[in-house]
Amino acid sequence: MHFVSDSVLNIWCTKAGRLIPNRLADFTLGALSHLDTQIRQRRRARDLINAQSFDLVHEPIPVSPKQPSMMFGLSVPVVIGPLNGGMDYPKNFNSAGVIERSVIGVLRATSALANFLIPGKLRAALILVANKRTFDALPAPINKNRVLELVENGVDTDRFYPALSKPPNGPLRIIYVGRLVDWKRVDLLVAACAKMAAKIDYMVDVVGDGPERGALEREVNRLSLSANFRFRGWIPHSKAAELLRNADVMVLPSMRECGGAVVLEAMASAIPVIATNWGGPADYVGPSTGILITPGTPDRFVDDLSEAVLWMARNPETRLNMGRAGRDRAERFYDWRVKAERVLELYEAVINDSVSTVTERVA
Repeated sequence: MHFVSDSVLNIWCTKAGRLIPNRLADFTLGALSHLDTQIRQRRRARDLINAQSFDLVHEPIPVSPKQPSMMFGLSVPVVIGPLNGGMDYPKNFNSAGVIERSVIGVLRATSALANFLIPGKLRAALILVANKRTFDALPAPINKNRVLELVENGVDTDRFYPALSKPPNGPLRIIYVGRLVDWKRVDLLVAACAKMAAKIDYMVDVVGDGPERGALEREVNRLSLSANFRFRGWIPHSKAAELLRNADVMVLPSMRECGGAVVLEAMASAIPVIATNWGGPADYVGPSTGILITPGTPDRFVDDLSEAVLWMARNPETRLNMGRAGRDRAERFYDWRVKAERVLELYEAVINDSVSTVTERVA
């Protein structure tokens, strides 16, 4: 492995980025920092190609479909992706400020020019995208005949696996795994739990941490739900896997989730998923593996979320069948070994200049 050390610009972009909204920082200072890194990565890639006769370069990050790539002018073909982005908030859930929306809008509008001036994606032998949303977000000049679909997330099905048995009685065990940031909308899960407090016995494990934790804990206390919630904070991956397989249902109410690897981890653990019908989770979850909730209005979403959880509590056998179907789907499509084999096939097609024979085009 060959590392490119942080530069002074990388360090200052990171420090300055903490002073502005995360998404705005990613689109501006983050992009500038990455461009600086890529200039040095490109130089290193050229040296390695010359010294060791590599056949191909694969650039997996950043996943933004519009951010330009410096990986051009090399003597070997370049694969970029899987990309995943082009993501906006649902209509009634946009928490971005006016300045953030305006700056991001300008940057998106000028992405075609940026990719013309820095033409790595235009010259790539193959671009991988996670879904049609990302395909549609690619800058116009990119040759769409060199774009194939491949979901970027995967799951270790040896680490995330079903529980051997679960107690037949006791509270419904709900789990959320992820950062506690505003766009994850864990507050909607808290509100939904308040609606069903007198209807079923349940316990919620909140795994993760972030700036919203304090506000969420205060809201749980205000609603007299302290006995129903456990804020676990950051825990080892192995412990999170154990909590997942012993849960009954995973809830992800996020409103800006491009991917959602935790959805695949829940599926591999054989538990059904309740998630927002928006972004990445909608690419993974279907009627056989969980419930997707359309983000209409916050009040309606809370009502629908509480009803979905109640349905899971009242239909244990179907819930178990959903979990089994999720495990099967995770093994067949999202296991990292399966995905690695697919990527190796794509490498061979690129090296042999036979990408046109691969059929996984984006609709």
